[in-house]
Amino acid sequence: MQDTNGNSQASEQDALQVVACVDGSRAAPAVCDYAAWASKHMGSPLTLLHVLDEERYPSEPDLAGNIGLGSREHLLDELAQLDRKRAKLALEHGNHMLDEAVHRLQGAGLGEIKKRQRHGDLTESLLAIEDETRLVVMGLHGESSSDREARVGSQLETVIRSVHRPILLVPDEFSTPRTAMLAFDGSATAFRGVELLAGSPVLKGMPLHLVMVGSDTKEHWGQLEKAKLMLAPLDADITLTILAGDVEQALHSYQEKNGIDITVMGAYGHSRIRQFFVGSTTTNMLRTAEKPLVILR
Repeated sequence: MQDTNGNSQASEQDALQVVACVDGSRAAPAVCDYAAWASKHMGSPLTLLHVLDEERYPSEPDLAGNIGLGSREHLLDELAQLDRKRAKLALEHGNHMLDEAVHRLQGAGLGEIKKRQRHGDLTESLLAIEDETRLVVMGLHGESSSDREARVGSQLETVIRSVHRPILLVPDEFSTPRTAMLAFDGSATAFRGVELLAGSPVLKGMPLHLVMVGSDTKEHWGQLEKAKLMLAPLDADITLTILAGDVEQALHSYQEKNGIDITVMGAYGHSRIRQFFVGSTTTNMLRTAEKPLVILR
């Protein structure tokens, strides 16, 4: 009976998908490449998702309250027709982007790739397929970003706060991940993040640095050792480290010094690490990131 349940759970996990959010941003090719890497590494099917923003391209323009009399009404009707045409062209462009993404992924050796297109809100679209999702892949810089200003919009922040699945946020250029760092603070929530990471194949076999920013105490080393034992299923070389100083500076410096390819982090209660990752400095950290970030939820 236990064996049957185990097989059933494994089958359910195998059915979960990697969802790559494709748009017109310069990060789109890298999103495809990182999604392909994750799909292969995790043994999960891949779905490409394109969401047409309902606010920018309303499927049915609402001009109620603006309708006047005579020629003004005629002009508003023409504007509504133009909005419908813009929305139709944007959908066609989205289909073209999905086709180009499929072609790129097939060139990377992926087999069956699903395409999904929705007209609405990105966060709502991801929440609608959350039960089918194992990992979400998104670009750090959205479609509205420019070369001069790598702006992180409120849409990305809303997704991070709303979707309860791991999110892989990627830069504009792809580089095969070979090492990872997990920021850890010893809280109950942090241990749940460790448990989640231990059950995921995305970092399996990859050298992992388990890093805590805080005081060098016996209690903290004990928490790190406990987390290391929990991560045994990853079959990885795990390095334990305690750093002093400012959380942001300490982690960035450690990442650069040790050539870390991916930083993994989560929402850790109200600790200093949580204030860094989910607080007022999150936007700046995302904007300046040059390597992938995984946010555990």
